Formats: sequence, structure tokens, C-alpha cells
Amino acid sequence: MNRFISADLYRYGGLVGIKGFIKGYFIPGFKFMFHFRKVSFSKKYSISWIFNRFLLIHYTYKYGFQIPSSTKIGQGFYIGHFGTIIINPLVVIGDNCNITSGVTIGQTNRGIMKGVPTIGNQVWIGSNATIVGGIVIGNNVLIAPNSFVNTNIPNNSIVIGNPAKIIPKFNAVESYIEFTFINP
Repeated sequence: MNRFISADLYRYGGLVGIKGFIKGYFIPGFKFMFHFRKVSFSKKYSISWIFNRFLLIHYTYKYGFQIPSSTKIGQGFYIGHFGTIIINPLVVIGDNCNITSGVTIGQTNRGIMKGVPTIGNQVWIGSNATIVGGIVIGNNVLIAPNSFVNTNIPNNSIVIGNPAKIIPKFNAVESYIEFTFINP
């Protein structure tokens, strides 16, 4: 099992090894990310790529996760609940991030914030949050449910509301992000 898949699996309650994998495969978020990783790391049009791509498309429709395999996602990605999640293929997401249902991470096509977000490490994104534009979300950031974020967010912050209000907080994701994988 490669380190990305192992890190993703560990995020689901500290699961490790073959027993952990079997248990984790029944969790929609891990199952989707397993096939996402297999497609991402397989040679295009190989047997493995075709098989896993077919399953990834199946689980996209089954669970409502619209996360293209070209999206750059770091180790230890955790999807908390199945339900609609939409992520632009050009988005970059760091290590040990959590995302919940109803989240949209997308592109702005004009203005000074034209582009897609770059999301740092240890970021928790709450239900129905929307993150758009060529912005940078720092490390150790909690984005509260139903927030609309279209501005840069510094490290160690909590983001609340629409428009986004930034509150500095040293341990912003404490007790929200658990079983983190430490990148060697």
C-alpha cells in the first residue's frame, strides 16, 4: 500500500494494515479516495487505471463526490460524510485536511482573485462552505459551516460567516482533525 493510501486510511480512526484496510473500505470517504489515489498513480490507460477509473466514476455518482483525479491532494485526506462535494481540478490541497458534505472549492474567472484556491495543511472545512478564487488558505485553519471564503486566510485562523470573518486562533483545528499523518 503506498504512503498516500496508508495516510488516508490512518485518518479514519487510526486504521492500519490489512484488517484496517478491509474495515476502511466500507467507509465511503476512504473507498472513494482509495480509487482516486489508484487512478492518480497509475499509468494512463493501463489495466489498473481503467479498472480504478471505472470504479472512481461509479463512486462519484454513488456518493456525490466530484473530485477529478487530476486534483492535487496531500496525504491524509479525510472525507467526513458522503454528500455533494465539488472541487475544481486545478485546486491544490495540503496534508491532513478534512472536508465535509456540501463543500464547493472552485474557480473565479475574473477580477483580482481570478483563479483557484490553494489550501494548506491541517485545514478543516465545514458543511456547505464555499471557497473560491485565486486565494491561499494557510495551515491550521478551521472554516466553519456555511462560510463563504474569497480572500486569503493566514495560518492559525478560524473563518466564520458570509462574508468571511477571520479570527486568529493558535490551535484552530484542535479536536477537529485527529489521527494526523506526519509527513517524514
